[in-house]
Amino acid sequence: MSEAKGPRLDGKVAIVTGAGRGIGRAIAERYAAEGASVVINDLDGATAEAVATTLVSLGYTAKSAQADVSIRTEVDSVFDLTLAEYGQVDILVNNAGIVSPMLHFLEADEAWWRRIIDVNLTGAFLTCKRAAHIMVEAGAGSIINMSSGGATRAHRSFTSYDASKGGIEAFTRALALDLGPYGVRVNALTPGSIDTTDLDQNERVYRGQNVPLGRIGEPADMTGPAVFLASDDADYVTGEVLRVDGGMLAQQRSATVDIMPPSGFPKLGRLE
Repeated sequence: MSEAKGPRLDGKVAIVTGAGRGIGRAIAERYAAEGASVVINDLDGATAEAVATTLVSLGYTAKSAQADVSIRTEVDSVFDLTLAEYGQVDILVNNAGIVSPMLHFLEADEAWWRRIIDVNLTGAFLTCKRAAHIMVEAGAGSIINMSSGGATRAHRSFTSYDASKGGIEAFTRALALDLGPYGVRVNALTPGSIDTTDLDQNERVYRGQNVPLGRIGEPADMTGPAVFLASDDADYVTGEVLRVDGGMLAQQRSATVDIMPPSGFPKLGRLE
């Protein structure tokens, strides 16, 4: 019989972007409970500070770092703070991302496209670029990017978001090849329909009715897979995209996740 293991991330230092709420916060809290020192990044500095303060009050080690991940100098400030405080970066979770505003392609403009691509895809490039140099120097590290079902399927009126997540999965695979020889692993998580906004019960039932496991997901459902990919248990796992969706993408029928039906499309051409 093998000996019982202690905290799976003991002694590790993790940066989790977009960790002020939802999935990012749940992962940061789980990492702290697993022994990691966690840097809580969020665009909203007050929210990030509140999460860090809560973790510290529970006896964990955490710091907050406000930053827009689409701006290189602000990304640098997060890593500079982490290195000054803890001297290393072992884990990076690229959770920061935006979905809104939701626009039909016929109503979209360049500014909308660029903002979503900048945060969701360029932001991951900037954080990974900084983390890669640190991790390569250390000879080890785990990068986890956040994808979406939209990377391989599609949502109505989410062209820029889906494009950004398709890019994330391609980026994850390519980066895994570039960094693998240096001991750095790069993987991605694909959440299913996760309730990050405290939906009412009727909406939860509606969203969960076509999910094979019979329910909508919770942010906590993402934390076990996130711990696995960050831990030594995943030492031979890289370039993978792990779905955490209750079986949603495995089925032929679609789950009830589209927010805009064709009845909401612009009344142009044949739809007029």
